[in-house]
Amino acid sequence: MPANYPGQRAKFGTFTLDVTSGELRKHGTKLRLGEQPFQILSLLLERRGELVSREELLKRLWPSDTFVDFDHGLNSAIRRLRDALGDQQEEPRWVETVPRRGYRFIGEVEWGTNGAGIAAKQPEPREAPEQEHNEAGKTGKRTRKRNAIAIAVAAALVVGAWFAWRLAGERRNASLAAQVKALAVLPLENLSGDAKQEYFADGMTDELITELAKTKGVRVISRTSVMQYKSVRRPLREIAKELGADAIVEGTVALNGSRVRVRVQLIHVATDTHLWAQSYERDVNDVMELQEELARNIAVELKTTIAPTARKAKRIDPQAHENYLKGRYAFLSGNGEASREYFEKAIALQPGYAEAYSGLADYYGAGIVGGELDPKKAVPEWEKNAKKALELDATIAEPHHSVAALYFFYGWNWKKAEEEERRSIELNPNISEAYHLLSYILFAQNRVAEAVEAQRRATEVDPFARPWAMGYVLTCAERYTEAEAELRRELEMRPTNTDVRDTLATVLLAEKREKESAEELADSARRDGDPAYAVAIEKAFADGGNAGLQQMRLQRLELYAKKAYVSPIAFAFAYGRLRDKKRTMEWLEKAYEEHSPRLVRMWMEPEWKWMHGEPEFRVLAKRVGLVLPEEQLSTRQ
Repeated sequence: MPANYPGQRAKFGTFTLDVTSGELRKHGTKLRLGEQPFQILSLLLERRGELVSREELLKRLWPSDTFVDFDHGLNSAIRRLRDALGDQQEEPRWVETVPRRGYRFIGEVEWGTNGAGIAAKQPEPREAPEQEHNEAGKTGKRTRKRNAIAIAVAAALVVGAWFAWRLAGERRNASLAAQVKALAVLPLENLSGDAKQEYFADGMTDELITELAKTKGVRVISRTSVMQYKSVRRPLREIAKELGADAIVEGTVALNGSRVRVRVQLIHVATDTHLWAQSYERDVNDVMELQEELARNIAVELKTTIAPTARKAKRIDPQAHENYLKGRYAFLSGNGEASREYFEKAIALQPGYAEAYSGLADYYGAGIVGGELDPKKAVPEWEKNAKKALELDATIAEPHHSVAALYFFYGWNWKKAEEEERRSIELNPNISEAYHLLSYILFAQNRVAEAVEAQRRATEVDPFARPWAMGYVLTCAERYTEAEAELRRELEMRPTNTDVRDTLATVLLAEKREKESAEELADSARRDGDPAYAVAIEKAFADGGNAGLQQMRLQRLELYAKKAYVSPIAFAFAYGRLRDKKRTMEWLEKAYEEHSPRLVRMWMEPEWKWMHGEPEFRVLAKRVGLVLPEEQLSTRQ
């Protein structure tokens, strides 16, 4: 408690603030008030009626050797203070905002000690007669001496109390930090003033998450989940609850020329306590080292460590890194062609850039598996880039994941695919995509229960990535009741997500609830902005039932195939839904000739479950290398 406080307690309206304990009460009931709102309120009360500048608050809230995103941090603290006081910025009763300058406490304040009010005003001293002058002088000296001693003792007590308060605060912060088991890094805010640099802010967020994922004993919420809160202004407590996080890292990044400035702060959400804050300004050449340093510092504050890595320090060309970040930004935004161009530019600038090769491999792999790229042309590029990434750097997770996907979807080598994916998870246990792919790899070996659990882990790591996936995997495992319940829960949270709704339609069709399935498909089309297709679905089902609906879908596919490449596997799906064994097998054979990646999932796909007893289907599954149920049983015996 600073020495210039007029008392220990301040009373205003129905509120009482105890400066010593840091407690704010209303009608005697204790209110939750974070550390920074308490510091602001204390200073405003102390200077009641005066303007307190934003600069003064900066010095009060953060030590001189740290820095944070001051504007955002201060605005957030003021907002939380107003929430506690029930105050309004537009019509303030207590805290008045002076635009661009600071704040002023405008209410009446009564200071006291131990609950007492302000001491009564003392009477004016009377003038002493001449004969009393000498005696009064002696008495005055003794009084001044006693007063000086009293002041010194009081000052010592105040300073001691203040240091004790600071020490208690540090111990409390250390205790709170040690309790953090889940951490979320919210998207760093781009302060450059240039919207074109959003890729850089997102890239820095992504890389910080990757580094923090190595933290021992702390689960780090993955990128897809936290990116849902980009540019979202909501209370941190709400965001943390939705993400399942105990603590939040938030901050800003600005790229100006060759200089990068990053400001971050670590907040314990339940108590609204700022555990740590720091600012960094570096040359753009040192961004990779900066990310590692940031992660180490946060780990220290959380009373843990970053898992050691065998990775050798390397310097990344700034322009190559910029193009890599742009490539990641484009890839995750669904702009595949743009991502390819950026990754290729990054490689041209720095031929030894493993992450860029991995990104390029993922572009080709995703395009092939998604049926958008012709495998004959794209597979060689996929293989070349994935293996080059691993050759350049086997100490990071991304190349192992890229190679695992290659072994699985193209090599049809389940053992090597599983080895590489498990190594990827070992290096970074925070990649939801790795668990998702592992689920498919396990399905190919008919290890169904393990496959379901792998996908469950993927969903836990990142509930926002592929919200349809858990329901889909449960459908593949023929656990339809669970699958439907899972998908309907997702729809409650994401009613506009058409992927979830389409997957639900697949579940309902597998259960032979054809009318409900058609209704979900039509609803999905409307939500996807295609009301004409929704009407076509309803009409086709009304005229011809499920057969009529699936025939209409096949015709649309045939029309599209006249304009662009369509994988044979898409036609095999269409005929599978029609239960046309002959045509389904014809297209599956064409897919085999093309070495279609989707054949690795032919035994698990709901559209072909009815084909499991057909000899031709089983023979093809064995040619692909899939483990059938009886083979798995004989292997175990």
